[in-house]
Amino acid sequence: MSRTTPLERVRNIGIMAHIDAGKTTTTERILFYTGKTHRMGEVDEGAAVMDWMEQERERGITITSAATTCYWREHRINLIDTPGHVDFTAEVERSLRVL
Repeated sequence: MSRTTPLERVRNIGIMAHIDAGKTTTTERILFYTGKTHRMGEVDEGAAVMDWMEQERERGITITSAATTCYWREHRINLIDTPGHVDFTAEVERSLRVL
């Protein structure tokens, strides 16, 4: 069953910053507090929902941008978690196109 949200209640949010700034940790907290997940995934434990690749879990860094949707106070939030390492700048640039 799909949920229809009026455009004025849609928010697109990109989480972007330098490496080790806490982007994925912030994203995991947003997912938890909006009820999207039932536990806060920890990057250091390899349990972050947004870090889905095995390499990301092993290295403790985000390599690819990941998008998800959650709901908060009658708003649909489209959330993009991006890498912070300079080697993956192209991933961040691709994300900017949709924001």
